[in-house]
Parts: sequence; C-alpha cells; structure tokens
Amino acid sequence: MKRWFFAVLAVWIGCLAPSVCVLAGEPVMAVGSDSVMAAINEENNDLPSGPEIGVQAPSAVLMEAGTGTVIYEKNADEQRRPASITKIMTLILIFDALESGKISLTDEVTTSAYAKSMGGSQVFLEEGEVQTVETLIKCIVVASGNDASVAMAEYIAGSEQEFVKMMNERAAGLGMTGTHFEDCCGLTDSGTHLTTARDIAVMSRELINRYPQIHQYATIWMENITHVTKQGTKEFGLSNTNRLLKMAVNFEVTGLKTGSTSLAKYCLSATAKKDGVGLIAVVMAAPDYKARFNDAVAMLNYGFANCRLYEDTEMPLLPQAKVQGGVEEEVPLAYGGTFSWLGMNGEDFSQIEKRMVLEESLTAPVEPGQKAGVLQYVLDGKKLGEVEILTDGTVEKAGLWDHIKQAAETFFM
Repeated sequence: MKRWFFAVLAVWIGCLAPSVCVLAGEPVMAVGSDSVMAAINEENNDLPSGPEIGVQAPSAVLMEAGTGTVIYEKNADEQRRPASITKIMTLILIFDALESGKISLTDEVTTSAYAKSMGGSQVFLEEGEVQTVETLIKCIVVASGNDASVAMAEYIAGSEQEFVKMMNERAAGLGMTGTHFEDCCGLTDSGTHLTTARDIAVMSRELINRYPQIHQYATIWMENITHVTKQGTKEFGLSNTNRLLKMAVNFEVTGLKTGSTSLAKYCLSATAKKDGVGLIAVVMAAPDYKARFNDAVAMLNYGFANCRLYEDTEMPLLPQAKVQGGVEEEVPLAYGGTFSWLGMNGEDFSQIEKRMVLEESLTAPVEPGQKAGVLQYVLDGKKLGEVEILTDGTVEKAGLWDHIKQAAETFFM
C-alpha cells in the first residue's frame, strides 16, 4: 500500500506540462478589435479615391470611430497646417487632467497677459479675468477661443511651452508620426506646426472615445458666458463654428472642431453617428468654408451608406482554467476586451464563427492578467481578429506538503 501511495504521489508531482486544446464555438456574429485593424485596412485596397466621392480638399480621411478602420483616404499622410484643429489635442490634455484629478470643472482659472494677447478667434478674456475650467472648455470647443486655450495650457502645465511638450508626447503615444505641435491653438504659421489628415482622425478618435462627454460641449450651438472684469460685468455670446450642426443631413452630427487660417485654408474634423455606426470625417486645406462642410457631408454619406458595425454583446461563457502545481486546481478566466468589426461589403454577420482556443492547463504560480488563450472570429475561412482570454485570479505555487496533501486527498477519496 505504501509503494502504491508514493507512486501516485510521484505521478501527481511530475505531471505539470501544459498542452493546448481547441474548442470550436457555434456560428455567431462577430466583430474586430484595434489589434487587427491594420490587417483589415490592408484588405480594403479597393476603397474609392477622391473623385468618386467628390472631395475637393487636397487631404481627407474618413474613419470609423469604434474600430479605427479607415474607410476612405486622400493624401492622408501629407503634412499640412491644421489651424484650430490643433485644439483637439489641447482638449485631450484638458480631459486627461480632469480624469486624473489634477483639475476639476469648477476650478477657477485666471487669464494672464500672454493669454489675453492671443489674436485670431478669441472670446476676449481680459488680463486677471477669472473663469471656470468648464467655461473655458466651452470657449475652446464652441467658439475656438485661442485666449481660452492658452489660459488652460498655462493652468495645467505652468506655461504654453511646457503644455506643447505634453501635446507632442501625447501625439507620439497615439502613433501620430506626421505631427509636430508648436502651440496649443494653431496660430503658428511657421511651416513646422504640422499634422496630417490621418493623425487628426486618430486624435479625434481618442478624444471622443476616451472622453465622450466632449459631445455635450461640441453640440452647443449658442451659449452666453459672463465676463467679470475691472470694467464691469457683461455677457458674451459663443456661437459654434461647426455649421454642420445646422445643416440638413440624414445623420446625427456630434462634433467636433473647425479650423482656418490664410495658409492652412479651411479644415474640419466632423463626427457623426447613425444606426450604431460612428464616423470621423477629416478635411484639410479646403478652398472655402462651404467646401469643407460639403466634403465632410459627402464622406459621411458614403460611410453611412456602405458600413455596418457589429459589436459582440454575447461573448461565450468562459470555463475555469486548470492549474498544475498550484495550491488551487483552477483559476477563473476573463476576456481582455470587447470585439468589434466593420463590414463594408454586405457581409452576412450570421455566418461569422467564434472559436475559443485555450491552454489545456497553466503552471503555477498564476498571476491575474496572464494570457490563457484567445477567442477568434472567422468569416468564410478568414480570421477577422481575436480577443485575448486572461486569468482573473491568483494561484500560488504549491509546496511539497501541499502536493502530499492533494495526493492523500485523492488517494483516500
């Protein structure tokens, strides 16, 4: 009996090598993630060029906001002056600071002489004037206030120069390789304050996805603010520069930002949604203000007519993963994210399959977030993408007495 017991113990301790099993799910609708969008975009080589949609501007991009899929592009990586489209990055950093708790919407910001001195579009802040962070956000989004942008840059970073360093670092983090900022509002016309239509789409996507509350400000058509200065109190009307908000279109306009200077010409990043699809239309250097809005409408109409987005809201239930050599025999699993995929050719979503591929077992110690497999999405034999399956708990490595105890419990069952 003793020999048999220790033989069982030896086998128990020795069997620790993991292997892989594949479980095929039923055909279900599925959708793609950011990790696979590059591959998906490479397959969209038959996307229309400018003349087929009728875009007048020399540079333009149409992007689906959820997946980041580029639906249409025209000279998308050509560097150009962005004018006030620059303020999209300024707004990202403002909302970053709000999210981190560094600032709050009710904080009071004092206008410096430098901020007051900004030319171009402004809300006419006076030196020493105090406004809340939320009011200044409205001034930036609705009226494209250069003075409000600089006031916020100084409040967050101490100076516009330091804030611009943060802007460029944030841009690099988003992969905006064609972008270099020199100010926080887009007034600089030195020829080195540059970005691209693709990069504008990328930062617009970051702003609306990470901080969807931006839409409540970007859709304000008119609103008054109150100037309180040494000269007294007076009302000042903000009027939205995004005329798309009042145009007759068959989709919902949700933002986002206009820009123009004599050298940059007319620029726009327009966001809209319809039937669960969110789109970003970027126009750079349009010849006049009407052309930039017409170009955006043409791209958005094309996108909504041809795109369908599926989001997997019923991901399969996950089993527990087996653990070898641990104080526990199993560990729970969780998905590492959701999955979305953009169909542009009338695909039958009901034919998409989910295939769960899991490690047969994991070896202790196991930490939370450890990869344990993937959920793959396949249509007509072609992989659309996948979501990682991760461990959702901790399992410590078992010691000798743990193994003996486990073996004994098995033996005497």
